[in-house]
Amino acid sequence: MELGALRKSYRGDTEAFEERHLVSLDPIEQFRAWFQEALECPGIGEVNAMCLATCTRDGRPSARMVLLKGFGQDGFRFFTNYESRKGRELDSNPFASLVFYWEPLCRQVRIEGSVKRLPEEESERYFHSRPRGSQIGALASRQSSVIPDREYLRQKNAELEERYRDTTVPRPHYWGAYIVEPEVLEFWQGQTNRLHDRIVFRRLRDREEPLGAMTHRGHGDWVYERFSP
Repeated sequence: MELGALRKSYRGDTEAFEERHLVSLDPIEQFRAWFQEALECPGIGEVNAMCLATCTRDGRPSARMVLLKGFGQDGFRFFTNYESRKGRELDSNPFASLVFYWEPLCRQVRIEGSVKRLPEEESERYFHSRPRGSQIGALASRQSSVIPDREYLRQKNAELEERYRDTTVPRPHYWGAYIVEPEVLEFWQGQTNRLHDRIVFRRLRDREEPLGAMTHRGHGDWVYERFSP
């Protein structure tokens, strides 16, 4: 199937994302501002849906959609099965990339950074805040393992619902929280004629490192640059 003619014409009235229009020179606060605008946009179904890309130790990538469950200066949090493919890849290669795409706003945010597991107390707290059906589902599914058919999964779920009918559902030891500690954040604003805006923040490890003429200091140890689309 040829898809060359399938293209989106970005609206011409999109305001150019100039450096002077940055809400903050802190990229986390800039993300917060864009996230809030996405929350208020009725055309976006799941504003916290993000593509999570991981990689094996020898460089083979994989990607899937997950849900962001919190963010702040410490990083971007999500929860998943430690034994899943992404969990195994993060164990062997603790780096990841996140992508948010908010199509009605013609906006994309990319985040790159190192990943670590969060303390079990945080996993416990969030697990027991989830709907009971989601708790049972996490216990029933050994994510990314091979099963014979859907009936096996349905039956396992029913057994666990009966077992924990009158008691607390225990958090499985193989399920919990991760945090992506950002080193790069890119803010992309779609523009007409594919002349998109790309503002890229990166963390400067050496505060004494001299900056080039097109590199600007942001908040704290962040610097930012404009990239060609």
